[in-house]
Amino acid sequence: MILLLAVVGILGVSASGPIMAATAAPALTIAFWRNAIGGVAMGTPVLLRNPGTLKNLSRAELKWSGLAAVALALHFACFVTSVKLTSVAAATALVCLQAAWIALFQWTRGHRPARALLLGLGISLAGVVAITGFDVGGSGRALTGDILALAGGALAAVYTLAGSKARRSMSTTLYTGLCYSIAALLLLVMCLVARQPLIHLPPEAWWGILAVTVAAQLLGHTIFNHLLATISPLVVSMMILLEIPGAALLAGFFLGETLPAGTYAGLALIIAGLAVVVLQQGRSGLTGK
Repeated sequence: MILLLAVVGILGVSASGPIMAATAAPALTIAFWRNAIGGVAMGTPVLLRNPGTLKNLSRAELKWSGLAAVALALHFACFVTSVKLTSVAAATALVCLQAAWIALFQWTRGHRPARALLLGLGISLAGVVAITGFDVGGSGRALTGDILALAGGALAAVYTLAGSKARRSMSTTLYTGLCYSIAALLLLVMCLVARQPLIHLPPEAWWGILAVTVAAQLLGHTIFNHLLATISPLVVSMMILLEIPGAALLAGFFLGETLPAGTYAGLALIIAGLAVVVLQQGRSGLTGK
């Protein structure tokens, strides 16, 4: 069951890039609506069943959910901006250092990663390089984009780690409903400051927003948030690495884009690295918490 959910989640987040590329709306606007709609879709059933749910949240639950939401909103802002300043390949590669950031954060908290875990992470990141080329730009503009993408990866790691803490006592629907709603409010402020259109969009843009919300938000993010209750944040973040070849394959099939030369080799390396990490985590307990 976990494997099936992981596959659906990977396909969901993989569809995000191609759908957003084909949607005639600013990226921040798309990010706002996917979180707003996702928050309503996940939170409404919880509030209808128990209107006093939010009042019963503990301080820890509010703290971790709030931290995850802030990190998620800032992650979107950094990554969206980075792809406009540097190459998509560099931005993608740097953001996907999320798994490395998680390993580093855990190391600083006294959880020294096993050698096998570091080996698997290295193999997977080699797969990322094989696909994207890791073409870091040299101009001041590109360097700014690279730094923002690097920050986006760190923020994604914070989002995942904080989410794993919240999911210890919160249901998937309650956590995601709260997290997406808070992130949507923050993204709304960003949209207003950046003067991004929120309502006056072409009809086809709304179909794109709906598609990315269902695929990437409700199926992708929500499934991975669900898995955080039983799987370690590092393993979940490494699963998300499969978004890179997944997005490339979907963009090639639906948008006619040329696949990066190293797509299949990179896919094999990411899967091999993930297998090493999962086997290592299996010896010490898959949750790794």
